Amino acid sequence: MKLTTMSGFLHLLPAEQLVFNHMLETVRKVYESVGAVPVDAPVMDRAEVLLAKAGGETEQQVYRLTKGDTDLVLRFDHTVPLAKFVAQNLADLNFPLKVYNIGKVYRGERAQKGRLREFYQCDIDIIGSGSLSVNYDAELIWVVSRALAGIGFDDFVVRFNNRRMMSGLFQHLGIYDLKTQVFQAIDRLPKAGPEIVTEMLQETGVSSDRIDKLLEIITLKGTPSQVLAELEKLDIQQPLFKTGLDELAQVAKTADMLGVPDKHKAVDLSIVRGLDYYTGTVYETFSVKHPEFGSIYGGGRYDDLAGHYTSHKLPGVGVSMGLSRLFAVMKESGLIKAHANTSAKVMIAPMDGADDAQVGMACDLQCALAAAGIPALIVWETYKNFKTKMAFMSKLGAKYAAIIGGDEAAKGTVVLKDMGSGVQQALSIREIVEKVGK
Repeated sequence: MKLTTMSGFLHLLPAEQLVFNHMLETVRKVYESVGAVPVDAPVMDRAEVLLAKAGGETEQQVYRLTKGDTDLVLRFDHTVPLAKFVAQNLADLNFPLKVYNIGKVYRGERAQKGRLREFYQCDIDIIGSGSLSVNYDAELIWVVSRALAGIGFDDFVVRFNNRRMMSGLFQHLGIYDLKTQVFQAIDRLPKAGPEIVTEMLQETGVSSDRIDKLLEIITLKGTPSQVLAELEKLDIQQPLFKTGLDELAQVAKTADMLGVPDKHKAVDLSIVRGLDYYTGTVYETFSVKHPEFGSIYGGGRYDDLAGHYTSHKLPGVGVSMGLSRLFAVMKESGLIKAHANTSAKVMIAPMDGADDAQVGMACDLQCALAAAGIPALIVWETYKNFKTKMAFMSKLGAKYAAIIGGDEAAKGTVVLKDMGSGVQQALSIREIVEKVGK
């Protein structure tokens, strides 16, 4: 049997998995730092539930299975399960509700660089009852920036726009009846370029002069304040455009107040997200050096989260990060350096695993470190010589080795060795806990 991992699925070595888990935990802490609470939906549900809002493309991509008479699908995102959860528990939830969901999702699409079939998605959503302040939209730009900075990734720009404003622009240009096709064409601009987008718009029946005007507007460049100033100069009085522009300006202003630097945010009118699901602010976050990996963080404002499940109006805004994709980007950029093959900070090495005194001290040290919240492992195996045992521990990559021989057991001390510098000293168990816990 040839052993391979299926295309589009990851199975990391322990050293890389430790780095990945640290990234995941960092994102979780950032989400909780802004008051978000966790939810964790089942990884599969009935097809009629998860596909209630899906289109043809999604139905083609889901992993589907049957059990008896039940038609099941694996979740392809966290948003639809969240909509069901909120509708199901309306009476027990407090609004505005800020929640996060971190877990695997599944999409049976063509696997390619930075695009997987099984991957971790890290969602955070704020849901209102009846209404929801646009300042939450700005807060999510800040959350995205903090999460990415927290995992050591500085090569990003959060690009944001407002679909309400874009719909008003289409009305102003007389192309609103074609808005779905126009949104889909604009959504292709970052990858396909203006020539392809022009062809797509021509095929939908948009005239050349309107295409030229549209492309002139959606390719405006500069800092958020500069782009907003140019949009104001257009003096478009269409009500929907003005409302959306006001929202966009408010998002940019609040993001400034939260301290998000301009190098990490941009008003970009080519960001529209092709689905009609989004109604206001929309976001896409890209690596500057590796745009070929596509969007790292994406999302936006939706006016009706759970319309398929309840008549209660639940506006919301959310963003989602493909953590597996970001891991691939960082690995490609050389930003991921797996230093250790163990989660332990201290390796405890009794020289003779059959000696009760040494084993007793090893157990005492393990218990003391565990009580202090310091991860440690005992290497019980007896090697042909202690040099071989130290070579094995060196490969694991923990910061310290705690060596217990016959003399140490008799004196009640342990030799603590810094595996990086090679410096070692005899210490009591209490002294070791104090030293390595710093």
